[in-house]
Amino acid sequence: MKDKLDQLKSEASAAFAAAKDAAELEATEIKYLGRKGLMAALMQGVAGLPSNERPMMGKLANEVKIAVERALADRRAGLEAEKRGAIATSEWMDLTMPGTRPPKGHVHVVTDAIAAVTGIFEKIGFTRVRYPEVEWDWYAFEALNMPKDHPARDEWETFFMAAPEDPKLGKMVLTPHTSSGQIHELKKGKLPIRMINISKTYRRQSDVTHVPMFHQFEGLMIDKNISVTHLKGVLDHFAKEFFGHGRKTRLRPFHFRFTEPSFEIDISCDLCGGTGRIGEAKCRICKEGWLELGGAGMVHPNVLKACSVDSEKWSGFAFGWGVERTMMMREGVKIDDVRHFYRNDFRFLTQF
Repeated sequence: MKDKLDQLKSEASAAFAAAKDAAELEATEIKYLGRKGLMAALMQGVAGLPSNERPMMGKLANEVKIAVERALADRRAGLEAEKRGAIATSEWMDLTMPGTRPPKGHVHVVTDAIAAVTGIFEKIGFTRVRYPEVEWDWYAFEALNMPKDHPARDEWETFFMAAPEDPKLGKMVLTPHTSSGQIHELKKGKLPIRMINISKTYRRQSDVTHVPMFHQFEGLMIDKNISVTHLKGVLDHFAKEFFGHGRKTRLRPFHFRFTEPSFEIDISCDLCGGTGRIGEAKCRICKEGWLELGGAGMVHPNVLKACSVDSEKWSGFAFGWGVERTMMMREGVKIDDVRHFYRNDFRFLTQF
C-alpha cells in the first residue's frame, strides 16, 4: 500500500506539472482527485487493511493527498501566470493614459431654466427671493384685491389645506401663484423694490400646457414715477435675452384684480414658427401662433394700501410667468407637452 501511495504521488505530481492548459489540468484533476479517481480508490483500500496497519497507512494517505492537491494548486497558479504574461506581451497598454470617466449627470431642465431667468434679472438689478409654498389666504388672495367670491378662491381651482383657519389670515393653501410674494416683500416696508420671486405653485389643472405643480417667476418693481413703459422695457429685455432676437412679444389688455391696467404677455410660438399650424394640423400648443406666457400690469393701489404703502407716492409693476411654459418657448427646444418635464423619462431629460 505504501508503494502504491508513493507511486500515485509521483505520477499525479508529474501529470499536473505537464498539463498544458486549464482543460487538461481539469481532466488530470478528475483522474487523480475526483470522487471516483485513483486517490479515492486507494483511500478505500486503506479502510480494508488490518487494524494495526490502518493508522499508519491512513496518515500516509492523507499526506499524499495533501501533496497531490498542492501540486494541482501550484500548476493552476502557474497557468494563470502564463496567461497574464501572454496578455501583457500581446496587448500593450499605456498605463499613463487616463481611464474612462463615468457618466456625468446634470441639473434638471427646469432648474437650468430657473438659473437662466435669475441671471437675466439679476443683471438689471432684481434681487432673487423665495417665499413659502404653503400660504395663508390673506397673502394669496385677500391682500391681492381678490374678493371672497373670486373664482380662484374656489376649491375646484385651489388646493386648500386641512388645517385650522387663522382668525386674521384665513385658510391655509398651497401657493396658487407667486404673486403672494409681492405682499411679503411690500410688508417689509423697504422701498424701492426690485425683486424676482421664483417658487413652486399649485393649481387643479392638467393638460398639454398645465400641470398641478409648476414653477413661476414673479417680478415686482416699486419706485417713484414707474409706468407701463418701464414694464414693457423690462419684459422686452427678458424676451430678447431668453428667447433670442428673432422672437416677437405682444401685450394684450386683460383684467387681473391685483394690477391696473393689466396685460397678458404673449410670445410667437417657436414650435410652429408663429404660424399656428404644423403641417395640416393646428399647433397643439398655441393654436394660433401666439402662446400666453403670463400676466403683468401696474400694481393696483388697493394692493399697496393693504401693505401700508402710499400709492400717491409710490407706483410699480408686477409680472408672473410659468417657468416650464417659458422654457417650452425657448428657441430650438420644441417641447409640445409641459407634462414631459415631470414624467422622468430619461430619454427626454438627457436632451438638455
